[in-house]
Amino acid sequence: MNAMTPASTARKVHVPLGERAYDILIGPGLIASAGGEIASRLKGRKAAIITDENVAPRYLDALKASLDAAGIVSADVVLPAGEKTKSFEHLINVCDKVLEARVERNDYVIALGGGVIGDLSGFAAGIVRRGVRFVQVPTSLLAQVDSSVGGKTGINSRHGKNLIGVFHQPDLVLADTDVLNSLSEREFRAGYAEVAKYGLIDKPDFFAWLENNWQAVFAGGSARIEAIAVSCQAKADVVVADERENGRRALLNLGHTFGHALEAATAYDSSRLVHGEGVSIGMVLAHEFSARMNLASPDDARRVEAHLKAVGLPTRMSDIPGILPPADVLMDAIAQDKKVKGGKLTFILTRGIGQSFVANDVPASEVISFLKEKHP
Repeated sequence: MNAMTPASTARKVHVPLGERAYDILIGPGLIASAGGEIASRLKGRKAAIITDENVAPRYLDALKASLDAAGIVSADVVLPAGEKTKSFEHLINVCDKVLEARVERNDYVIALGGGVIGDLSGFAAGIVRRGVRFVQVPTSLLAQVDSSVGGKTGINSRHGKNLIGVFHQPDLVLADTDVLNSLSEREFRAGYAEVAKYGLIDKPDFFAWLENNWQAVFAGGSARIEAIAVSCQAKADVVVADERENGRRALLNLGHTFGHALEAATAYDSSRLVHGEGVSIGMVLAHEFSARMNLASPDDARRVEAHLKAVGLPTRMSDIPGILPPADVLMDAIAQDKKVKGGKLTFILTRGIGQSFVANDVPASEVISFLKEKHP
């Protein structure tokens, strides 16, 4: 890895999407300077801030004060925290409140929160007035390295996770690393699963760096900023190459097909499983399944599991509290997942650490057999 950047210096990752290009700023104190950063880049002077009951008491007043100092008039909507907020009911409420705030096309919706708030707010921003500007202020590690970047927005359906939504790129992402200090260890670990994912997709050197430096990433400072910047750059590179997930962008779903099925199986109950934990188990399963299909060495799966276990993440279905539904129910969730094309199962598999690829025709019989074998 390159020499670390001083913690006092915000890193910038540029996402070059032509007229829809935007910057991701990463560093401490960005909520306090958000108004100036937004005003210097965007024309609008009205904003609707969407946040949740956990984040609002910590950061809403500071963000509103920053906007006010920059001459930006803001209204706010405070939603319940948790995955179940990604629903039609809350989407309708947010759209109504954005319109009530008289937000026009050149004004913006600001998502202040984790991935749930970002996904829901981005969807609202994409459909109100057929699209208004959108600013992400992600407050979880998972959101800073994954969901805030790339323009995928959406809500959940009873049929599965993120099945209803639009592509709507943000106009700016402000990843304030100070806010990560208030996360619980569990929340931080869950976000770290997505950081490790970028190494496992196509950056074996980064994965090796994480194996040696994960404790420094958890501690904060320059190592944390470096890990977030590398992750954001990795995602930006993939998004620019394949914005609407017609090919290479699907690699970002490493571990997600299994993970989403496990989330559905626990009814999105965060006391049992949160998204990053599902991804952690899913990445181990993807490497084990790849080994089963004679694509990769079992040693790679063991190495992935060892690292994720070392940082405190769950790595097996048996690590999930409570009783899981049978393997055939998990299989139904996988079949409903959005990575299915023409009835064929699409998985992200691997030939080794950092050698992931899109497999478009995975036999369902192999998957169900594997699930039965791994089921607790």
